[in-house]
Amino acid sequence: MQNRILRKLFLGFIQIHILYHAQKKPFFGAWMIEELKEHGYQMSPGTLYPILHNMESNGLLKKENKIVKGKVRKYYSITAIGKEFLEEARKKAFELFEEIKD
Repeated sequence: MQNRILRKLFLGFIQIHILYHAQKKPFFGAWMIEELKEHGYQMSPGTLYPILHNMESNGLLKKENKIVKGKVRKYYSITAIGKEFLEEARKKAFELFEEIKD
């Protein structure tokens, strides 16, 4: 049960992390897996891509297919709704950090 609770909590952190990078520049899934790994999140494509698809369905991300070395690569970038969500998440995260930092 504890693992399930932590997983649910970290999913929110991961989504904020994804939006942050999507705002900086479009990214592809394999790159994001490596980026998240640097922050301690072990993520497989089978876990990441459903998150990305869900965020796209909810209007937070948009996807663009590009041909790279003869293969189709899906690049994700933030939408206007995603920017609004990220800004609100920033405020809430800062407020929470200020409260729990001691």
